[in-house]
Amino acid sequence: MRKRSAVRNGETMEPPERPEPGTGPGTDPGAGAGPVAAAGAGDRAVDSSGDAAGTRTDGEAGADAGTDAEEASDEAAETGQLPSLSTGSWVVVSLAVAAVAVGVVFHLAMVFLHVAPSNTASKEYQSTVDSYIYPEFEQNWKLFAPDPLQQNIHVQARAEVRSPGGRLQTTGWVDLTAVDLTGIRHTVAPSHTRQNELRRAWSFYTSSHGANNTPTGVRGQLSQEYVQRIVENRFGPQLNGGDVVRVQARSATVWVAPPSWTDAKPNNETQYQETLWWSVATSGQEKAS
Repeated sequence: MRKRSAVRNGETMEPPERPEPGTGPGTDPGAGAGPVAAAGAGDRAVDSSGDAAGTRTDGEAGADAGTDAEEASDEAAETGQLPSLSTGSWVVVSLAVAAVAVGVVFHLAMVFLHVAPSNTASKEYQSTVDSYIYPEFEQNWKLFAPDPLQQNIHVQARAEVRSPGGRLQTTGWVDLTAVDLTGIRHTVAPSHTRQNELRRAWSFYTSSHGANNTPTGVRGQLSQEYVQRIVENRFGPQLNGGDVVRVQARSATVWVAPPSWTDAKPNNETQYQETLWWSVATSGQEKAS
């Protein structure tokens, strides 16, 4: 390094020498290299920690992706979202929903035409509506009738059974109404079928038959088949160790006793109305006993 001299009062003055870095008084000769070495070590430490941090970040990213997928699956399950279906599955589901919708609309239309006042549509399709409604879906307004029934009507039935040896035997009368009442009484939620099926079937039968059990029109034949089917289901195909060949039904009607404060006389006589024998093998065919 070039030094510059200064002249003062005829004397030449040399500038003071600058100490070299790390060679000043009170300075350790190795101290100058210390910060540099420490800085280099620090840089390497930072690089190592950065690499380690980068490695941990990649692993954590994979773990986070798996966690996000699980959370998305749980969220879909909680929200009730259905899994994706194939095209064939969607076609099957769509056809099933369409079939149910068409059935519901058809049923509502038939019931509406049955209960609605007489009109052009109900007159034109009366036979179709009646064949669908009767006897299972018949509608009426007897619930609001001011004059309730004053009779106790019990439907009874018996069967003709052929034993394995070929002998025919006639069973006694079975009170089907009493069986239904046993299942209804002391029941919190009694069966609608036990309450109404047999009673409505017999009412349908008597209203569509004339003298000597003669059916009146299509409804008469339909009501007969309905009662016969109920009786056959109650007895089953076999009874008392033999095959059921024929069945017969009847009603036992007893008038309700009048209240004590009236002058009406009680009628304690039981009135019976019997059907003809119905062959089980040929459903719907009546045969005289």
